[in-house]
Amino acid sequence: MSQKQIIIIGSGFSALAAASYLAKSGHQVTILEKNDQIGGRARQLKKDGFTFDIGPTWYWMPDVFERFFADFGKLPDDYYSLEKLSPAYSVYFGEADRITIGDTLDKICDAFEAEEPGSSKTLIKFIDKARKNYDIAIKDLVYRPGLSPLELVTPKTAVRVGQFFSTIQRDVRKAFNNERLALILEFPVLFLGAKASKTPGFYSFMNYADFGIGTFHPKKGMYEVVKGMASLAKELGVHIQTSMNVEQIIVEQGKAAGVVANGQRLEAEVVLSGADYHHSETLLPESFRQYSEAYWERKTFAPSSLLFYVGFDKKLNNVDHHTLFFDVDFEKHAEAIYDDAKWPEDPLFYASFPSITDDNAAPKGKEAGIFLIPIAPGIEDTQAIRDKFLDKILTRFEMLTQQNVKNSIIFTESFCVNDFVKDYNSYKGNAYGMANTLLQTAFLRPKLQSKKVKSLFFTGQLSVPGPGVPPSLISGKLVADLINKS
Repeated sequence: MSQKQIIIIGSGFSALAAASYLAKSGHQVTILEKNDQIGGRARQLKKDGFTFDIGPTWYWMPDVFERFFADFGKLPDDYYSLEKLSPAYSVYFGEADRITIGDTLDKICDAFEAEEPGSSKTLIKFIDKARKNYDIAIKDLVYRPGLSPLELVTPKTAVRVGQFFSTIQRDVRKAFNNERLALILEFPVLFLGAKASKTPGFYSFMNYADFGIGTFHPKKGMYEVVKGMASLAKELGVHIQTSMNVEQIIVEQGKAAGVVANGQRLEAEVVLSGADYHHSETLLPESFRQYSEAYWERKTFAPSSLLFYVGFDKKLNNVDHHTLFFDVDFEKHAEAIYDDAKWPEDPLFYASFPSITDDNAAPKGKEAGIFLIPIAPGIEDTQAIRDKFLDKILTRFEMLTQQNVKNSIIFTESFCVNDFVKDYNSYKGNAYGMANTLLQTAFLRPKLQSKKVKSLFFTGQLSVPGPGVPPSLISGKLVADLINKS
């Protein structure tokens, strides 16, 4: 295999992962990042002594991170330290009414029993089935490049074919009659970007990631993972340049020949885009684009988000590091995201308080709060709307957690649809890529390798295997393997 000059567009998880694999194979790799900070959607905000992860805040599937670093003879511990959260998270259903998800399956069984006697036996069976799916999916299937439907056909998947045509919601509701317990079990598939009623039942492996393995926190935040991966890449010889906006992918004689960034031509033998897939194709002449605007319009995209980063001048009560607020109609909110794109009347929301676990997140005696409302991509985004929804969720937050917080706010920063478009060139301002529905799984997703331009490749949440941080690491490995074979 000959050494190649490779340019990678973007510095998110998939791009950083691909860069390390390609450098390890002997290629000369340069990453070009449009923003002044690496990490793609996983950047960091620092203000007045507070530190926030702008993007992902959940660390699930630690085995995927371990497998990534092991490929380079390393451990995650070489770059950052992990703490298992206890409890993992809690879910509010009403005023002073929450269910706490502990850090072991035994504790979670106790919580289920307290909610509905006898439900723990059903839960153990459900999670055992989810574990078997996890072993098949995360240890095998997701490490296939999505080139053929046959990748999904193995002796183990053949006996589970019904789970591809059933849905998470159908399987959960068949096992659990209790609405609150069912909602908790349907929650993890939000990370896959689709309704539980549209997500194949096989994806119950996310429930094993949740209840079977648990939720972790990297000390100093998720951005430490980005920094760790960047350090590894640099150790392997990767060159990373920030504030480099790629304006064009150069195609000569049907082959990628480099890029134009900040008005400057940079030559390469391979171009890999870890930026938004739709945006990446707009950097090509139209005749070299694989997917039409109509194609993207037809696809089911994961939600966008309205995010608030709030500094409080006191410690808050009755919340955990991760706290979910499910006190309103789940289905109505989902309809406003997927069926009739509009702002939800009464949104579910999620809040993270990293300073509960991590002293680095806020000055002593203060609290860092991240609030997230999932919303439809492409809807109107104005400051007035943001202000209205912040007041709306904080009013509910005060009632549900039985405390006053509005008068304790030092500052608020927000991030929404317009920012996803501006900072990440995200299609319609989506936050999590393309949803993993049945018709958007594996080989049915946009390809890692261009069918129209030689030596042009793609990686990330819109491609294989799908949305989320662990799948992004895997996407980087898969595309690196394809480049090495090309």
